Amino acid sequence: MTLPSAPEVASLPASKLYTSRRVAPLLALGFASGLPLALTGGTLQAWATIEQVSLQEIGFLTLVGTAYTLKFLWAPLIDRYAPPWLGRRRGWMLLMQVLLALGILAMGCLSPGQSLLPLALLAVFVAFCSATQDIAFDAYRSDILHKDERGAGAALSVLGYRLAMLVSGGLALILADQWLGWGSTYLLMGALMLVASLASFWAPEPEVPAQTPRSLRQAVLEPFREFFGRPEAITVLILIVLYKLGDAFAGALSTTFLIRAAGYTATEVGTVNKLLGLASTIVGALAGGALMARLGLYRSLMLFGVLQAVSNLGFWVISVGPHNVWLMAAGVGIENLCGGMGTAAFVALLMGLCNQQFSATQFALLSALSAVGRTYLAGPLTPQLVQAAGWPTFFLLTVLIALPGLWLLYWRRQDIDRIDATGI
Repeated sequence: MTLPSAPEVASLPASKLYTSRRVAPLLALGFASGLPLALTGGTLQAWATIEQVSLQEIGFLTLVGTAYTLKFLWAPLIDRYAPPWLGRRRGWMLLMQVLLALGILAMGCLSPGQSLLPLALLAVFVAFCSATQDIAFDAYRSDILHKDERGAGAALSVLGYRLAMLVSGGLALILADQWLGWGSTYLLMGALMLVASLASFWAPEPEVPAQTPRSLRQAVLEPFREFFGRPEAITVLILIVLYKLGDAFAGALSTTFLIRAAGYTATEVGTVNKLLGLASTIVGALAGGALMARLGLYRSLMLFGVLQAVSNLGFWVISVGPHNVWLMAAGVGIENLCGGMGTAAFVALLMGLCNQQFSATQFALLSALSAVGRTYLAGPLTPQLVQAAGWPTFFLLTVLIALPGLWLLYWRRQDIDRIDATGI
């Protein structure tokens, strides 16, 4: 079957857009990307807690995930070198997926109560391989998708990632507690990773493979030179920090707000804020991906950005309205729906910014930059704003916090149009 060209993609219905040869494999690849995270994080901590590991030692287990925040350091190696199979990106993905499967299987043969140090070292190895898989997967996704498929590709990979988090997080806890035990659960997760690795064989190669950097020096330095040589570079970097900032502030202490200030029980919050919120995010991402094929990058970013900002008013309504689970569910659902749409457009923007020759390094750096607002602004400042203004006023302020990003987006529309025009 002949693949649709980029201009034809915009006219495809959502069903065909999401089942296209380039987009469909991203669901399974996104699942492979998301599966290891909880197994080295929350699920591992739960296992250690059940086996009466000390609180201090469990605290040290949180350092296992450091590789995810530092992955940009070795991303140039993924650009420069390639395994001798399946191409430049898929080769790395397959290698990491096989190593991940072996590492997770090995974790299932140990016990935190009896072999904490070897298990922790294995978890570090799994986290490193997982972060490396993410580097290769993000680069592959940037390389393979036509510009009109980026929203759909982002949405489908987010769906796979979130489903994997459910499987390795919530489902794994249930299986370990009631059915299989912890070791057998990890063995099952390792087998699932091995099955997911088959997607690397199914996924196609880019139609025009990029030239590999000639040296490691070029792979390290040239991504910066190439990016900052663009006229829109500084504007876009600021936009990356600001675009989802209002959303980050609104969500920073949302669980604390719903339990402590709004008076909902942990069960109500867990059911609504987690399950409904997750489902709404997935639906929003899928809807956003389909709409992007018709609206284009700028109009999608603007529309979804406005919806993100306005949807924060749902939390304001919860803070001033009556205590009602349905009201809380509506506010949380709408906020996550709009946030999912914004995420699809935002990831599509990051993909559009990557030069195919250096996509591993550039995407790793841009995604790290996108966390700056959430980590260094929303996290530290939200408690102070809440204490100074109170919850209702704070949620009104989050709408205002979103406006500078929207203004910058409107002011530099031509930069976004230029990025959109450079797609395959």
